[in-house]
Amino acid sequence: MSARNRMAGAAVLATAVWVAAFGQKATVSPIHFSYRAIAFRLDSCETDRRHAPETMAGGVAVFDFNNDGYLDIFFANGADIQTLKKTSAKYSNRLFQNDGKGNFKDVTERAGLAGAGYDTGVAIGDYDNDGFEDIFVGGVHGNRLYHNNGNGSFTDVTEKAGIATKPDPQYGPLWSVGGAWLDVNNDGRLDLFVVNYLAWNIQTEPACEAAPGRLDYCHPKFYKATPNQLFLNNGDGTFRDVSAESGIRAHPGKGMGIGVADFDLDGWMDIFVANDKVYNSFFHNKGDGTFEETAFRAGVALAEDGNFISGMGVDARDVDNDGYPDIALVALDNETFPIFRNLGKGKFADITASSRMAALSAPMAGYSPNLGDFDNDGWKDLFVSRGHVQSLGYSLQAPVEQPNTVFRNAGGAKFEALTERAGFGAQRAARHRGSAIGDLNSDGRLDVVVSALNAPGEVWINDSPGGNHWIDFRLEGTRSNRDAIGARIKVTAGGKTQYNEVNFASGYASSSAGPVHFGLGSAASASLVEIRWPSGTVQELKDVSGDRVVSVKEPAR
Repeated sequence: MSARNRMAGAAVLATAVWVAAFGQKATVSPIHFSYRAIAFRLDSCETDRRHAPETMAGGVAVFDFNNDGYLDIFFANGADIQTLKKTSAKYSNRLFQNDGKGNFKDVTERAGLAGAGYDTGVAIGDYDNDGFEDIFVGGVHGNRLYHNNGNGSFTDVTEKAGIATKPDPQYGPLWSVGGAWLDVNNDGRLDLFVVNYLAWNIQTEPACEAAPGRLDYCHPKFYKATPNQLFLNNGDGTFRDVSAESGIRAHPGKGMGIGVADFDLDGWMDIFVANDKVYNSFFHNKGDGTFEETAFRAGVALAEDGNFISGMGVDARDVDNDGYPDIALVALDNETFPIFRNLGKGKFADITASSRMAALSAPMAGYSPNLGDFDNDGWKDLFVSRGHVQSLGYSLQAPVEQPNTVFRNAGGAKFEALTERAGFGAQRAARHRGSAIGDLNSDGRLDVVVSALNAPGEVWINDSPGGNHWIDFRLEGTRSNRDAIGARIKVTAGGKTQYNEVNFASGYASSSAGPVHFGLGSAASASLVEIRWPSGTVQELKDVSGDRVVSVKEPAR
């Protein structure tokens, strides 16, 4: 029996079990996941003092570190909150190698990735174009860059590369919640954008009471904003901090999520940053090495009601198949999960209400959104890891521990919420944080990996029913930008056209670095595939059969 048939059988079995449990009249969920344990526990060193970093840990990466064709998993972990050092093995970052069937082996020690500091986020990218994915790890007052040696091990090259964290002369030590790799100047070398959060100092941190004599995490208003950073790749393994000269440093915020894409299709990648209880930032790439902050003009500085929200993670992809990358971000209960529809020419419209997301998400607290076609019907759905920022026992209208949710796109960015029906029952409620997606068992369905504070990591295997077809693209630049980050793919199948970009930044503090995925619905092949490479080269493929990963190299010019 083929792997695909085995998985189809598992999906039928999962559906049968669900119907038996909830009754024969229950509607079969079009998207369904099954839980699988993984030997990782996120430890943020949570204390009764409630230091801010304790509730913010937990980035996840899904990527192929050894080029065997199977997606592996990396978890960022905390440290001793007083020293910001990993004083115990329980704080180790962890790398898990995939055997190709969705089973994972801990290879952290051999890889040299246990880490040293209080780590929050992770960004994947091949910064030196040697064909192996490297790892940036953002943390509290300390970032790390790990070079992939190509033999299963990594080397810490932070100092050598020139991205070692130094206290900012104006803002003090910086706290990064992750970053994104992108080529900002189209020179074929990946540059690094680092998202920084609050100005935090354990010695001067305010104490906030949730009730008399009971401390909890403070509102972001008690902390100063800090600037994000941009490091330009010199091409020799080193980077230059161009935060000031690029215009990035002039706009401090309280960043928690990043979406990168060529939003206006002018050939230059732009940057959206979700901020916590302040205006969001939108950095438009002017193509001359500088960025213009245009969040208000673009219509993404605030949600439609004009209120500040707890902007968490971000994903930026085309949700309505009109060819323009849109923006999805999440926030806390009563703040909704905003969706900004890209109108082109640097303008966006808030469609949170019309997409049904406003009503569906209002009672929820979200951390990490991932856009992907989980039922392979040709429309990108939205997975959200859920959980509140406050500590356990905090009195809220919404519970602190929450199950995850997938919002199914029923077509044209009209969503329905699937929680229990999708397999995310109340028994898996937690303070979820980072999340990343990718096909972990090579069955053509996007799976999900999630972290949760002081709880086991979660692997959710997609066993959705139905026989929809799919196609994935693994792109390789031939001269530079081997990851082809920024490449735009257009797929036409069964009379429907859809778009996606090579973009590894997604969710909160996380990175989804697998092949670019398309669901084809009932179509067994794509009649036309158009790839617009970052170099400007346009390549066409015709009558491409589906249900496989297609490797494509950039054509020589």
